[in-house]
Amino acid sequence: MTQPLPHKTATLATDLRELGLAAGDTVLVHSSMRAVGSVAGGVQAVVQALLDVLGPDGTLVVPTHMPANSDPAGWENPPVPPEWWPVIREHSPGFDPDRTPSRWMGVLPEVVRAWPGARRSGHPQVSFAALGARAATVAGTHPLEDGLGDGSPLGAVYRADGKVLLLGCGHDRNTSLHLAECRQTRPSITEHGAAVHEPSGRSRWLTWTAPLADASDFAELGAAYEALSTAQPSPGVTDPTASPVRIGRVGNAESRLLRQRPLVDFATDWLNRHRS
Repeated sequence: MTQPLPHKTATLATDLRELGLAAGDTVLVHSSMRAVGSVAGGVQAVVQALLDVLGPDGTLVVPTHMPANSDPAGWENPPVPPEWWPVIREHSPGFDPDRTPSRWMGVLPEVVRAWPGARRSGHPQVSFAALGARAATVAGTHPLEDGLGDGSPLGAVYRADGKVLLLGCGHDRNTSLHLAECRQTRPSITEHGAAVHEPSGRSRWLTWTAPLADASDFAELGAAYEALSTAQPSPGVTDPTASPVRIGRVGNAESRLLRQRPLVDFATDWLNRHRS
C-alpha cells in the first residue's frame, strides 16, 4: 500500500488559510505535532507555514510555560522529600527568558521561542513567546501577580482582538480560558513560588499570590461554546449568526480557529454560572 506523501509548508499554509487564518492576524497557537502528521521539514515547516500566512503584519504567539519552576512543596508527580525543598529553592538555576526551555508545551513553542526576532515574556512560570509585528506589545510586560490575567500576554491578545488556533488539540489546552478564570469576581487565590536568574548570574527565589489555574472543566466549557447557534445567542458572542469556531484539517490534525475576545467573554459568564 502506497504511503501518502508528507505535508509541505505550502500545503499547510493553504489549510490554514482555508480554516480562516489571515494576513495581519494575531494568533495564539496551541499544538500537537503528532496530530499534524508527517511534514517535510518537521516542526520548522509548520512554523514557517504559520508565518507565511500571517505575513509581516501578523503576530504568532505561543505558550512557553515552565510549570516545573514551582514550589517543590506542592509537587505530586512525583512528590519530593521535604528535606529536598530548600535545596531546590536555593540551587535551581532560575528562569531566564533566553535560556530556559519551556516544558510540557510541545515542540512547536520551543521552535518559535528560538526563532530569530522572537520576544519572550518574563514570567518565571507562565511566559509566552511572540514573533512578528506585535511581538513587543504582546510579550513586553508580564506582571508576576497577573500571570494569566489582563496584564499578561493573554490580555494583550484580547486587546488586539486576536485569534486562537488549536492545532490538533482541544480546549483543555486553551490557555485563553484562564483569562476568563482571572476575571471572576472572586477567583481562587493561591501562593506561588519560582526561581529566577538574575543578571549577576545568581538565582533568587520569589513568592507571590495569584489566581489558581484550573483547567479541569475547560473541555466542557469549550464544548458549550462550540454548541452556540442562532437559536441560542449567548453572552460574549457579538455575531450569533456566525459559527463561533471554524473546524477543519491542517495536515492530518483536526484544528479549531476562533476569535479570542468573544470566547473569553462567553467563558467569563460560563465560569461564573458553573463554578461555585
